[in-house]
Amino acid sequence: MGETELSFRIAIPARYASTRLPGKPLRLLAGRPLIEHVHRRARASGAREVVIATDDARIREVAEGFGATVCMTSPAHASGTDRLAEVATRLGWPDDAIVVNVQGDEPGLPPALIRQVAAGLATHPDAGIATACVRIREAAEIFDPNAVKVVRDAQGYALYFSRAPIPWHREAFQSEAALAKPPADGVWFRHIGLYAYRVAVLRRYPELAPAPAERTESLEQLRALWHGIRIHVAEAAETPPPGVDTEADLARLAAEWERSGQQIESS
Repeated sequence: MGETELSFRIAIPARYASTRLPGKPLRLLAGRPLIEHVHRRARASGAREVVIATDDARIREVAEGFGATVCMTSPAHASGTDRLAEVATRLGWPDDAIVVNVQGDEPGLPPALIRQVAAGLATHPDAGIATACVRIREAAEIFDPNAVKVVRDAQGYALYFSRAPIPWHREAFQSEAALAKPPADGVWFRHIGLYAYRVAVLRRYPELAPAPAERTESLEQLRALWHGIRIHVAEAAETPPPGVDTEADLARLAAEWERSGQQIESS
């Protein structure tokens, strides 16, 4: 598939009732709502269609105010994946369409990474889902349970995701020295939570029973592997900055943008 032939859609789930940062999509960064920054990043990726999926009228009003397409969804969804499945059904997207789930709290997400994940799915017909990873350089990250690790096969398909330090270096990890510096003969990857789905998989996903490992690790992507859905994982060409989860994250990002003089992309 040529670069110019790549066709994909983007859905941006946006909830108002965030536990750690209520009203998060509408919080301001550089004078504009977070959701607007994310929407502009999504549009810059070259997607044929960008939709904000929400269950809140306040988000719909603001999003439509800056020109976004909005799909109102049920407030009962347990996950963003379930919300995306409803969007795909409501909008009548075909089973072979590719949809990228862009989180509404990542205003610095590189548009090129969104496109890379979509292309990863388009060029791997055996996969139902595609995502990305980055190489881990610091030992602390290998052992951090909040940094999800992924191990891939020779073709880049996921073998397993875990909060544990996988692969486990049998010799080096017996020593406390490994906590300070990763062994030179090992390679570790951190998963980036950006997903592209085929619509057929997206529609099927809410009906799949949770996997035992999914419950143990609290990692929803393990459900796909458990049910035989292949996940292609590309090494990201560009590492995304952290998203916004808390008031402190928002303040930090606002300060960084002010120092760098960063401006929102023009329409």
